[in-house]
Amino acid sequence: MDAATRTRSNVSEVKDAAHPTVLIIGGGINGVGTFRELALQGVDVTLVERGDYASGASSASSHMIHGGIRYLENGEFRLVREAVHERNGLLKIAPHYVKPLETTIPIFKTFSGIVAAPMRFLTHKQKSTVERGAFLIKLGLTIYDSFSRDGGTVPRHRFHGRKKSLQQLPRLNRGVKYTATYFDASVHEPERLALDVLGDGLSTGPHARAANYLEAVGVHDGAVRVRDALTGDEFELTPDVVINTSGPWTDLTNETLGEQTRYMGGTKGSHIVLNHPDLLAACAGRELFFENSDGRIVLIYPLRGKVMVGTTDIDADIREPIRCTEEEIDYFIDLVAHVFPDIAIDRSQIVYRFSGVRPLPRHEDTQPGFVSRDYRIVPSKPRGLNGKTVFSLVGGKWTTFRAVAEHLANETLEHLGWPRTVSTEGLAIGGGRDYPRTDAARYEWIIAHAGVVPAPRVARLLARYGTRATDVIAYLEANGDDALQGTDEFSAQEVRHMAETEQVVHLQDVLLRRSSSAFDGLATALVIDEVARVLAEALQWDDERMRAEIADCRQVMTDVHGVRLEPSGLLSSDGGPTASAPRSGRG
Repeated sequence: MDAATRTRSNVSEVKDAAHPTVLIIGGGINGVGTFRELALQGVDVTLVERGDYASGASSASSHMIHGGIRYLENGEFRLVREAVHERNGLLKIAPHYVKPLETTIPIFKTFSGIVAAPMRFLTHKQKSTVERGAFLIKLGLTIYDSFSRDGGTVPRHRFHGRKKSLQQLPRLNRGVKYTATYFDASVHEPERLALDVLGDGLSTGPHARAANYLEAVGVHDGAVRVRDALTGDEFELTPDVVINTSGPWTDLTNETLGEQTRYMGGTKGSHIVLNHPDLLAACAGRELFFENSDGRIVLIYPLRGKVMVGTTDIDADIREPIRCTEEEIDYFIDLVAHVFPDIAIDRSQIVYRFSGVRPLPRHEDTQPGFVSRDYRIVPSKPRGLNGKTVFSLVGGKWTTFRAVAEHLANETLEHLGWPRTVSTEGLAIGGGRDYPRTDAARYEWIIAHAGVVPAPRVARLLARYGTRATDVIAYLEANGDDALQGTDEFSAQEVRHMAETEQVVHLQDVLLRRSSSAFDGLATALVIDEVARVLAEALQWDDERMRAEIADCRQVMTDVHGVRLEPSGLLSSDGGPTASAPRSGRG
C-alpha cells in the first residue's frame, strides 16, 4: 500500500473510536485548548481538523499576547481584565514561547480625541479619525495597569516627553510630542504553541484522539460523517456532544451539521514581514503600536531578526480567498513612513505576507474596529444530529484561549454531568514545564544537554521546543544530525522527527507551521526541495507525490504569501505537477 492510500494511524484511532463522548470540530488554538481541557478530565474526546492544526485564523495572528488596551474604548472591560490575567498566566505556563514585549506608542497630540472618544464609546459607529492624544492614552494605560492582578509579571507603563523619546528612539518622527511605553507579551512560535497544547491532550491517554486533514462533511441520523482529505475515505462518528470551534467558518460548519446560523462576521487582517536591518535597528527591540491617521491601530514589530508590519481591519467574505493585497502593502509602507520618515521601505524587502479572518461575531453596521473581541458560547440542537447538543464558539482570541477553552469545557462537563478534576490555571504547557527562565539558567540547561549535539544546536532546539527539546536531542544523538543544504535552521533528522511525532501530512506543514522558515524568509527553493526529500523518505512518498508536494508548497508560498522563489531543481522546467494545494484549515 503506497502513501497516497495508506490510512494514517491517528485517523485509524479516530475511526475505531466511533462513539466519542465529545467531538470537537476545528483544530485552531481554541479547539486544541478545549481538547486539552476535556482530555485532562478523562473525557472520551475526539478532535478533527479539515486542514493542518492552527492553519486557519490561528496562523494569521499578530504574534501578540495582549490585554487589548484599545478594547477599553469599546467598553469591553471584562474582556480586558480577563485578557490581562491570561497574558500574565501565559508568561508563566508557556515561557518557552510567550515573552514580555516592550511596546511604545508615539503620540503627536496632547488633548486630541477627548470629545470624539466618548462618541466612539457610545455609538461604535463614529467615523471620526481624530487622533487620540496623550491625555486619553495616559488615562487608558492607567486603567490598563489596574486590571493586572499580578503587577509583578510585567512593569507598569511610563510616559516620556519629546526629548527623552527621541533619545531612546532617534529615528522616530521629529513631530512626536510624547511616547507611552508599556509591556504586553509576544508569542514567537504560535503554531508550535498550539501543537504543544494539542500534545498535552494527546498525552493523557487513548481516550483522547485527534486527526488533521479530516473534515466533517455531513450528518446522518445523529452521526457526523467525516472525510480523510488524503485518501478520500469517509466514515461516521456518533458523539454525545459536538463542540464547534471552527473560528470564522463556524456558520459553515453548522450548515454541514444541518443548521443555518448567522453568528459570524469576521474581518480581514493582513501583515507583511520585512528583511530590513535599518528598520529593525530603529525599533530598538520594541514594538511600535499606534493609531494611524485613518483611526486604525497598527504595529511595527521586531521579531526574530525581521520586522512585521500590520494590521488591517477590513470586512471579509469567508467563502472567498483571503490575501494580503497590493493596496494593503501600500498602506503598510505609508504607515512606516509616518513613524520613521527617513527610513525607506520597498516591496523588495518583503520576505513574507499573510492574511486571515478574525473569528468575530456578526456586526451589521458597526465599524470593523469596534466589533467585539469578546466571545460567547451558543448551544443548539440541529435536526440532523437527532437533538444532540452543539456548542458553537463565537469569537475568541489567542490571548484568552485557555480561559475560552476552560469555559467551553465547563459548559460541556455540566451538560454531561461530568466533574472537573483538573484545573489548567497555572498548569504548564508542553515545553514550558521546568523551562529555565533566566539567561544563567538557560546557559546551564544548554551545557547540561550538550554533547553529541553541540551547545549552539541545543540552544536552537530549546528555543523551538522548550524543554521538549530533550526528546529531539535524544533522537538526534541516536540517529545523527546531518545538515540540510541551504539552511542551518534544522537538520534532516529533525525534519524526520517532526514527521514521525507531529502528524506532518504535507511539505508546507513543516515550512509554514512546524517551523518559522517561511515567515523568516528562509524557505528558499533549495530548502523546499531538501525538506521534501527527507519527508518523502520518512512518509514513504513516491517520486510523483514528492514532486506534487513541492509544486503545491511553492504555489502556496507564491500565491498566498508572496514569496519569490528560484526554480526548483526537483521539478521539470515547465513547473512540474500542478495539483491544487490543500485549503487552509478551519481554526
